[in-house]
Amino acid sequence: MKKIYVAGIGPGGADGMTVRVQNALKESDVLCGYTVYIDLVRDMFPDKRTLTTPMTRETERCRMALEEAAAGNTVAMICSGDAGVYGMAGLIYELAQEYSDVEVEILPGVTAATSGAAVLGAPLIHDFAVISLSDLLTPWEKIEARLRCAAEADFVVCLYNPMSKKRSDYLKRACEIMGAHKSPDTVCGWVRNIGREGEEYQIMTLRELADAQIDMFTTVFVGNSQTRRIGDKMVTPRGYENKRR
Repeated sequence: MKKIYVAGIGPGGADGMTVRVQNALKESDVLCGYTVYIDLVRDMFPDKRTLTTPMTRETERCRMALEEAAAGNTVAMICSGDAGVYGMAGLIYELAQEYSDVEVEILPGVTAATSGAAVLGAPLIHDFAVISLSDLLTPWEKIEARLRCAAEADFVVCLYNPMSKKRSDYLKRACEIMGAHKSPDTVCGWVRNIGREGEEYQIMTLRELADAQIDMFTTVFVGNSQTRRIGDKMVTPRGYENKRR
């Protein structure tokens, strides 16, 4: 069977994967993915053949997986979170046009927006936007525009890839952009190592978030004008209480 699964493994542990994804990984002859993601599942499937590439070599990685599938192997392209949210699903479909005899199946997973939200409480109960601060593939000017529009529309905003060594001031810049339309006291939060060893979170204001020390394994949540702190949790009301009045 010439088939490739593009599988979202969620945070990375077995308890965060769907049964469908676990079954697909068991069925696959070859596991392919970014080195860090393969390491997350290596202990679960120690006898599987694996193929990896480092970051920024996504096209090479996807083509390698498609070549393996074209050779008759069942392949799983592993993505953290969900395969269709900043994952490899789109690129696989683009390249798969050259491999007409390879069947592609996308398997969804739990993305950082929803798994991180569960750790913080309930910040995404109402409308929200997900924006990546990485400018490797998207010009910073476009990212700025998206941040500005989401803040002006009073969306809760979930930020992926908020900071790296080369982009140490991007979160601060994002907070300043959104701060033009959001109160500095807006309830915000971040979660690091979601669903993995060392998981931690913190709730703070937008003013405090601008100076937060975080990393690429952190997902950031910026509330809307109704988001509030309830105990040690971040909650965005949807308006059910108002409806009953």
